[in-house]
Amino acid sequence: MRFFYSTVWSLALPFVLLKLWRRGRAEPGYRQHIAERFGFYRQLTGSNHRPLLWVHAVSVGETRAAQPLIDALLADFPDHGLLLTHMTATGRATGQQLFAHYGARFVQSYLPYDTGWMAARFLRYFKPRISILMETEVWPNMVAQCVRYRVPVALVNARLSERSLRRGKRFEGLMLEAAAGLKLVAAQTEADAGRLKRFGAANVHVTGSLKFDVAPPAAMVQRGRQWRAQIGQRPVLLCASTREGEEALILSALAGVDQAFLGDLLIVIVPRHPQRFDAVAELIAAYPALGMQRRSALNDSDALPASVRILLGDTMGEMFAYYTACDVAFIGGSLLPLGGQNLIEAATVGKPVLIGPHTFNFAQSTEDAIAVGGALRVANAGAMLRSALALFDDSGRCAAMGQAAQGFARQHQGATSRTVDLLSKILG
Repeated sequence: MRFFYSTVWSLALPFVLLKLWRRGRAEPGYRQHIAERFGFYRQLTGSNHRPLLWVHAVSVGETRAAQPLIDALLADFPDHGLLLTHMTATGRATGQQLFAHYGARFVQSYLPYDTGWMAARFLRYFKPRISILMETEVWPNMVAQCVRYRVPVALVNARLSERSLRRGKRFEGLMLEAAAGLKLVAAQTEADAGRLKRFGAANVHVTGSLKFDVAPPAAMVQRGRQWRAQIGQRPVLLCASTREGEEALILSALAGVDQAFLGDLLIVIVPRHPQRFDAVAELIAAYPALGMQRRSALNDSDALPASVRILLGDTMGEMFAYYTACDVAFIGGSLLPLGGQNLIEAATVGKPVLIGPHTFNFAQSTEDAIAVGGALRVANAGAMLRSALALFDDSGRCAAMGQAAQGFARQHQGATSRTVDLLSKILG
């Protein structure tokens, strides 16, 4: 099965390269460091050639979630460096932003595509002491090569939805071999642990989600407060991490409401993927009655004009600032059957959370937040808008939901220390 998988990968590489180059039109980072994706590296020098702890965080969310774990590991193993790998350009940029202060201890690279010889070149060059994979990133050939080169593999902050389990069963032979190669699995929830065991993983522990331990950066909190001063006393609804198709639903719901009924409400829309910023701007422009301002064109000293109904969050790395500036946060990816995005960041800064019907990627944390009164599930975009307006009209309920959300986030902290304890047993 793995031979067939590797053959498909090899045949697909020219098309993958073409797609990479095309994507680089919108995101230039995809046209940089291309050789790394094919197993060719030159990062190591005399100053940073030290034992490496390898953490793979595919994109932005995984990279941010890894921050408390990485900081703890580098504190506990001061003679080691960090090798941080990604698959997306935005993930790499986020990693540089978060960890560049480690200087020569910090090495970044793209993970090579999952063919055996590329994975082997990667391991021979960097010689990591351990492979720490974030959340769901299990690549069969890379795991097989780690076993071959005696690099222990740990899957941490691990999650697996029932839907992903069913999909994985289609390639059971391939994935069972990969699961057997995992030395350790640190799962987010009991349900995730059960599904990972059914997937074939052994030595599975429940440690909780690392995202509960991510502290809001002080600079982002300050920036959010500055934006709030620019916005003024207007109620602010944040639509965070929206996915394709959701913005159209939100805009349609807005257009269907008497604008006088909305009062001076400000909607902040932050698309999940930066390559969609311009497309979402075009969608909003099709509703001229909903005045739009792009965050990238807003000076820090400017007051936000009262005619602006929608602020488009077309910047990267400022999510905590958006959460700080809002009154109520809707978490995207949940209006359509996309599985939802994580509500933990919103809860951490004490914001009432609205969430759509589709949250299978983060089922447990969503249900827990709803159970304690920190989040409210809505059926569609119209219901989301009505719920937000109802919260703005009831300041006491809005404050109580925010406090419940923050209490929920604090209650679930501690995954970092539990995960480090498990990894330390492997590292010695």
